[in-house]
Amino acid sequence: MSVKECTHHKNKSKKLFRKLFAGFLILAFLVLLTFLITWAILQPRKPRFTLQDATIYSFNVSAPILLSSNFQVTISSHNPNDRIGVYYDKLDVFASYKNQQITYFTAIQPVYQGHKDNNVWSPFVYGTNVPVAPYNGASLTQDQSNGQISLIIKINGRVRWRVGRFISGRYHIHVSCPAYIPFGNKLNSAIPGIVVGTGIKYQLSTRCSVNV
Repeated sequence: MSVKECTHHKNKSKKLFRKLFAGFLILAFLVLLTFLITWAILQPRKPRFTLQDATIYSFNVSAPILLSSNFQVTISSHNPNDRIGVYYDKLDVFASYKNQQITYFTAIQPVYQGHKDNNVWSPFVYGTNVPVAPYNGASLTQDQSNGQISLIIKINGRVRWRVGRFISGRYHIHVSCPAYIPFGNKLNSAIPGIVVGTGIKYQLSTRCSVNV
């Protein structure tokens, strides 16, 4: 009698497990289907960033491991989505050279970007006596002497997505914009510069890579 009861309980446990497993599979399928339908309807795409220009006011390497620089960059952002808005909660701009940060962080004010909207920012990127690796200091001096420095203007921050009244959690965003900055005679440069006050402005129009 006891053996029959044990077998009966085992069968009930197996049936319960199968029902739970089947329910889990159905739930997972519905969640995946909802996600795919939502993705197909919204067709979410990352914002597009462009480095439009850079105005150089100062760029001096001394010691040779200290860099003092001051320049202004114009960066535009386009939201290509029809139904998704973007909250830029935090954006920090800085310049790097050969994978080393060479300026301070410059914060951009938080902003909401609606469907198909564009935003343009013109932050100053600068640093005073910023320590750089000795080999980078020598390389910067040589590049400046040769008439062109290849920098990367970077933007790191956090964004949220808005669909109707739904607002997502925060996501990290990383933007990298190649900037080939000419130096020396502005008329003989591959990219002619325009004198703006005490600086020289170079039109760049460089597409940036964006990772979210």
